[in-house]
Amino acid sequence: MKERALIDMYTEGVADLSEMIMLLPLCPPDQKNAKLTLIRERTTNRYLPAFEKVLKSHGQDYLVGNKLSKADIHLVELLYYVEELDPSLLASFPLLKGLKARVSNLPAVKKFLQPGSQRKPPGGEKSLELARKIFKF
Repeated sequence: MKERALIDMYTEGVADLSEMIMLLPLCPPDQKNAKLTLIRERTTNRYLPAFEKVLKSHGQDYLVGNKLSKADIHLVELLYYVEELDPSLLASFPLLKGLKARVSNLPAVKKFLQPGSQRKPPGGEKSLELARKIFKF
């Protein structure tokens, strides 16, 4: 039960920062720089230090129980988002970079990350305009 609670807690923490990053393209242009500054600050001073501390505190390869969980997968996905936003944000987090490398090299994940796979880079202005048209915002 404790491991399940930790996995859920870590997954929710990942979701908080992921949402901020994913909503950035929808931010009005006059607010974008302020939002980006907030995301960078929270990434390096709040979220990534917390996950780095978890990995450091138990000295294991994964967040919970030293086995891969959905929390690890979601965290690695977040690390890709962060890296796409600003690669320098990961520089101070060697344990998170190690987790990202471990998970990214798992055969199924490695295949998924190959060029031409289902994972798509963040959309550009064209896809944003299409979304605005479809969802009428």
